Amino acid sequence: MNIETKFLGTVEINEQDILTFEAGLPGFPESQKFVLLPLDADLPLVVLQSIEQQELGFVLAYPFAFKNDYAFNISEQEKVDLQVEKEEDVIAYTILTLKETFQDSTMNLLAPIVINTAKKIGKQIILQDSTMYPLRHPIGAMEGSAE
Repeated sequence: MNIETKFLGTVEINEQDILTFEAGLPGFPESQKFVLLPLDADLPLVVLQSIEQQELGFVLAYPFAFKNDYAFNISEQEKVDLQVEKEEDVIAYTILTLKETFQDSTMNLLAPIVINTAKKIGKQIILQDSTMYPLRHPIGAMEGSAE
């Protein structure tokens, strides 16, 4: 099926790639169906695109490529919500706020997007220890930053 996207124009997707965010995303509870679209083969970035609202898309980064010591725990309730059976089925991304230069862009380490790739279920979780990671961490300040 074809969808219209915020960043990439018209894109063909497979229906089996659609992710369900039962509660939507914070601020967007009405959008529950999304798809991950590759953005650049050379960078660990994807677009989380709503298939219900063309204007709703987020650039996500694989955070471990930029901050190799990034780590957090998922609560038991979040594991239930995401129907996690095997840890290797879970992948985490962080939402980017893009600036004029990529190195000035920031990554939201406080509220990662967690996806169960086997069940096609996603959820944005807010980490309980808000002092551990910031909401807007500059990519240029991260160890292991992709150049």
